[in-house]
Amino acid sequence: MTTYSRENPSPRYITLGKIYSEVHEEGGLQGDDALVGDLTPEDIFSGSSLYDHIPRVRELAAQTRAKTILDYGSGKGVLYKQKDLTLPDGTVTPSIKDYWGVETIHCYDPGVAEYAQLPDDPCDGVVCTDVLEHIPAEDIDWFLAELFRYADKFVYANIASYPARKMLPNGWNAHVTIEKPGWWRERIRKAAAGWRGEAYVFQVLERKRGIHGNLRRLCGLSKWKATNIEFGV
Repeated sequence: MTTYSRENPSPRYITLGKIYSEVHEEGGLQGDDALVGDLTPEDIFSGSSLYDHIPRVRELAAQTRAKTILDYGSGKGVLYKQKDLTLPDGTVTPSIKDYWGVETIHCYDPGVAEYAQLPDDPCDGVVCTDVLEHIPAEDIDWFLAELFRYADKFVYANIASYPARKMLPNGWNAHVTIEKPGWWRERIRKAAAGWRGEAYVFQVLERKRGIHGNLRRLCGLSKWKATNIEFGV
C-alpha cells in the first residue's frame, strides 16, 4: 500500500488541486441546488463557511492564549476582509481578528493565488473548516498530521459526513471522503499522537435519518447530529 505525503500526494489529490484552482478562477460547479449554478467565481469557496465557527474559535484562542492563527483551507478568506461583522449571536465586531483577540491571521489555500503559500513557522492555532471532506481518504493521514504540525496550541476543524450539493466539473461530488465519526476519531488520534499542544476539537456533522428523512430533506427540515472529538479542553 502506497503511503502518501505532502511531497508525494495521491493522484486524486493532484487532480483535485488542479480542479480547485480552475474553479476558483473560472467557476464551473454543478449541483442539485439551483443557487450553485448562479455562483460567480468570486462566490465559489469564498471562505464564508467559517461564519458559524467564529465563536468556538474565539473560545479556544482565549483558553490557549493564542496570538497567531492559520486558517488552513481558507478559500478566498472573504470574512477576514469584512469590517463591522455581525456574528451569529448578533454581536457586531470591527473584524474577526479583533473578536478573536489575536495579532495575526494567516490564510492558506493552494487554489487561491494570494494564499497559496504556507507560513514558514507554526502558528498558535490552526482552523480548518469545511475542508477535510474534500481531501481524498488516502491523503487524510498526512493532511491531519500537517494540521497538528502547524499548531503550537490548538486545532479546530469541522467535517461534513454527507454528500455535498456541489459537483465538480469532472463529475465528482465535492465531498470525496464521507466517513463516520469513528473513522475520523481513529485518524485524528493517530495524527495527534505526541503532539504537545493544549486542545483540539473536530466536529463531525452527519445527517440524522429517520422514517420521514426524505420528506424532511425536501422541506429543508433535515436534523443534524454533531459529534465532537475533543482533547484537552
